[in-house]
Amino acid sequence: MNGRFITLEGPEGAGKTLQAQRLVAALEGRGHRARLTREPGGTGLGEQIRAIVLARGADDAFISARADALLFNAARAQLVAEVIGPALAAGDVVICARFADSTLAYQGYGAGLPLDELRAIAAVATGGLVPDLTVLLDVSPEVGLARKPEDARNRFEATFDVDFHRRVRDGFLELARQEPERWRVVGAERDADGVFEDVLAAASAIL
Repeated sequence: MNGRFITLEGPEGAGKTLQAQRLVAALEGRGHRARLTREPGGTGLGEQIRAIVLARGADDAFISARADALLFNAARAQLVAEVIGPALAAGDVVICARFADSTLAYQGYGAGLPLDELRAIAAVATGGLVPDLTVLLDVSPEVGLARKPEDARNRFEATFDVDFHRRVRDGFLELARQEPERWRVVGAERDADGVFEDVLAAASAIL
């Protein structure tokens, strides 16, 4: 693969979607071919799975952590096969809001599933694909969750308690600590323009 693969990770309300969109626009303005995608989603199958794992049902039906992990990885496998892999092979820069590290943070650190099991599942789903750069938009759960009104919150935002989201944030920070050569941590509790300057600088350093 000749392209570059950049992922944006972080807790709920960190601004991943906005920053990913701005990064793609900036890179295209500099002459790069950039492809924007997201997890879960980005494909027909992925969007159907997104509706299952994120939507709040009338009774907020229970989904086990293992079922979550498998569903997210099913969407991930399709995204790699249909979108990310071909784009990288064509030499594009792929910007993805969330990837396999989110499963480690949420279903691993947050829900308590063994990290080695989750890594094995992700390796199968992605064919061993690892981002060239992962930007962690770091925000406390209190700040991140407050950025969304109650009626706009997904299942994780609405039905998982603050302690769960604290473990998720701590998990992301631990993953970044373990792989400093791949991760860049950007504080995301400030204005979006300041955050973007750091995101663009991190991306520019590997292109």
